[in-house]
Amino acid sequence: MKNRYNHTKATLALAKASFRSITRSPSAVVFTLAFPLVFILVFGFFGGSGIKVDLALAPGCDLHNPVIAALEQTEVIKLIREKSTHEIQQRLEKGTIAGVIDVHKNTGDRPAYLADIRYTSASLDKGNILKSILNNLMYTLNAKDMKPSVAEFRESTVHGRTYRTIDFILPGQLGFSLLSTGVFGTAFVFFSLRQLLVIKRFFATPVRRSSIILGEGLARIGFTLLGAVFIILVGHFFFHFTLIHGVVTILNMLLLSVIGLVVFMGFGFVVSGIARSESIIPPIANIITLPQFLLSGTFFSIENFPPWLQPISHALPLTHLNDALRQVAFEGAGLWDVKQQVIIMLIWGVGIYALAVKVFKWE
Repeated sequence: MKNRYNHTKATLALAKASFRSITRSPSAVVFTLAFPLVFILVFGFFGGSGIKVDLALAPGCDLHNPVIAALEQTEVIKLIREKSTHEIQQRLEKGTIAGVIDVHKNTGDRPAYLADIRYTSASLDKGNILKSILNNLMYTLNAKDMKPSVAEFRESTVHGRTYRTIDFILPGQLGFSLLSTGVFGTAFVFFSLRQLLVIKRFFATPVRRSSIILGEGLARIGFTLLGAVFIILVGHFFFHFTLIHGVVTILNMLLLSVIGLVVFMGFGFVVSGIARSESIIPPIANIITLPQFLLSGTFFSIENFPPWLQPISHALPLTHLNDALRQVAFEGAGLWDVKQQVIIMLIWGVGIYALAVKVFKWE
């Protein structure tokens, strides 16, 4: 009796061959490991806080007074408005804002206004910068020849987990790696297989088309997960990247990485289907990847962008992957807690694979 063709073995054989090909590709190693590692080293050794310090306005804060007017004129301070008490408290504990201020009129004779200020201990550099600015501001407002005093500042500190630069940078670099690998790697590999008639030769064998895609996908996922583990461990042991629940946090980050990579591979399939020659792949791929590198909170917080640009940033899939990775790593969130980000990525995946099916060419 004739043995049936084993598609599982064929898929695994293709995955093994593809994995070897990826490890021998200089571009794959550069995009998956070298670039993210260089950025992590740079920000890990030299990274500090930015020139902007976020100061939240407490709900019910009096907005029409000399204190707020002076803060609005201070370039270093960025006022965060219309946030709930709960959200402000969470951000203070995480250190993503330097403090919160609540200004109200004094019912007594002097000073005219009272300002309650709470700093964060989670980001000492930002807190110290804010203290220095506010001390100078108070001295200016309450000049010796000005009677009565305009304001009195009453200070306190909210204690929380230290939020380091690496806690922001590393998830962004991991997302950077996944997007680069998914788009550039997939596009070049499948275009090359089609140009060299390798896929056409597969058609002469019992190998199914799904086995070809699945084999390539497994190889790329395996290689990328190894790179992700390497990046996370370097960040944790050398620069104290926060992993709240240890191994569980790493596993959650790896699951998110798989979801992100699968979605980004869809973009690679689209590029390989559209491109007419290998020289066309980089420009098309860059049109997809560069806006996401710059606008998805990879290097800078989206909140620092102009208001008109932020909705565009929030629409990009890499934004939601970066946000989910940061919440899992620093806040200890589970996959269910970041379900909104995962759902948005899956919606992108359904749409992009529907497009890939239409434009993808086998030969």
